[in-house]
Amino acid sequence: MTQLPLLELTSGFMSFKTFAAALDLEIFTRLAGGRQLTAEEFAAEAGLAPRPARVLLAACASLGLLGKSGDRYANSELAEEFLVIGKPQYFGGFVRFYDRQLYPAWHRVLEAIRSNTPVAWDPDAQDMAFSAADDAMTELFWEAMHALAGSTARALAGVYDFGPHRRLLDVGGGSGGFPVELCQRFPELSGVVYELPHVCPIAAGKIAAAGLASRIGTVAGDFRSDPALPSGFDVALLSQILHCQGEDANRALLDKVHAALTPGGAVLICELLLNEERTGPRAAALMGMNMLVGHFGGQNYTESEYRCWLEGAGFTDVRVVRFSSAGADGAVVARKPPGPA
Repeated sequence: MTQLPLLELTSGFMSFKTFAAALDLEIFTRLAGGRQLTAEEFAAEAGLAPRPARVLLAACASLGLLGKSGDRYANSELAEEFLVIGKPQYFGGFVRFYDRQLYPAWHRVLEAIRSNTPVAWDPDAQDMAFSAADDAMTELFWEAMHALAGSTARALAGVYDFGPHRRLLDVGGGSGGFPVELCQRFPELSGVVYELPHVCPIAAGKIAAAGLASRIGTVAGDFRSDPALPSGFDVALLSQILHCQGEDANRALLDKVHAALTPGGAVLICELLLNEERTGPRAAALMGMNMLVGHFGGQNYTESEYRCWLEGAGFTDVRVVRFSSAGADGAVVARKPPGPA
């Protein structure tokens, strides 16, 4: 037996903070397109002394973010695809949000555990979507979520056929990453992003930039307090929404989703799903910890918990489709029975 697994747990923050620093210094953007630099050349471009440049580049290479040929560093395939500013699937916004907002909050995780209260912000002033006045953090948060949503939507579309559907309701859909990706892939699909009033302009901008303003709209509202959701949809999506709330709030929201769907319509709950023993997977269990830090009542749930709530709301034919993505590892799918509502 060895202490190495404990050392890896203890030093995990070093990998993340190295990664975040590299992004802030735009290492991967500087090396875009197959460009290669020596440590000395990078130091000169980034305004660094030679020693920290050498140390940082070596660390990034050890993390699989850079490769090296002779004395020159270049992007790995992973970095070239996801870490170059301006690339369609740029992941940097997500990393920066975690670095600047969530990493400091995790210093207070013991307080969150003991108090059962979020510590990522002042709960009397803000929530996870941030206030309309907090422009910088709102932009950072939704840039992070947009990067995650698009890649998760691509994975979901690989295992669930949206072709038969015509109208999608994305509940709490943020910047519109899911409907943008799905409407690009399924030409007969249109959609609505139902979001808080100060988030709708962000979604509208992303939708317009994708050339989909004629097929995807926004509706301002708050699914937590509004008595009903927009109606007349044959498919509804809840992506990383239910893990933000407790059971009572989730049951109430699923009742609203049921009412919003046409008979025979489908709902998809897209999440990192805990196993039934509640021992993993690690990504789902640790996201539950993140919800403890960030939300009242939030945690990650098992397939059977979602099944129970869906059936309680009147849904049938509950099943799970599995896939692999950074944002979710499966979707719990259910149907509203055909016939009168």
